[in-house]
Amino acid sequence: MQLTNKAKAVNRSPLTLMERLYFPAILKGMGITFSHIFKKKVTINYPEVTRPFSPVFRGLHVLNRDAEGRENCTACGLCAVACPAEAITMDAAERLPGEEHLYREEKYAAKYEINMLRCIFCGLCEEACPKDAIYLSETFAPSNYSRKSFIYGKDNLVIPHPQNDPEGFARAKGLIQERKEKTKQQTA
Repeated sequence: MQLTNKAKAVNRSPLTLMERLYFPAILKGMGITFSHIFKKKVTINYPEVTRPFSPVFRGLHVLNRDAEGRENCTACGLCAVACPAEAITMDAAERLPGEEHLYREEKYAAKYEINMLRCIFCGLCEEACPKDAIYLSETFAPSNYSRKSFIYGKDNLVIPHPQNDPEGFARAKGLIQERKEKTKQQTA
């Protein structure tokens, strides 16, 4: 009994002299090789040329700041609750008098860590955040040999300060705006 029509009968006849010399097979293989010489190359020279990202690409996480340089994260924990991989951990702290220039709200994330080995880059943390404090950038996660280097803390996640590094801040904010515009155009 045969379940599918994919079965092929195998030809078991002895090879002819030309088939035993493999000359026609070699010519056929060389023909395929030479036909690819004149076709457009599908590879790119990566460090010099980068390919465009898909509009739905999700890369490394970034913690956002406002225009005055204060951190947006209020340690509400919604991103950690929304994360299906449980990759986000945080500890909340109260803002002290005199720290108004550092944190936007009275509560802030004293410790904010993302285990990139657990992260599935689903973007649910970005959607759950009510303050637009976290977003997924268009940056690849770098490779490394130690597991400890894949646990990103606040020092790796917070975007540059607008007064100390205005170019880095503008570049990071520009990527956020471009991404939001792309998603608006796709949904419209």
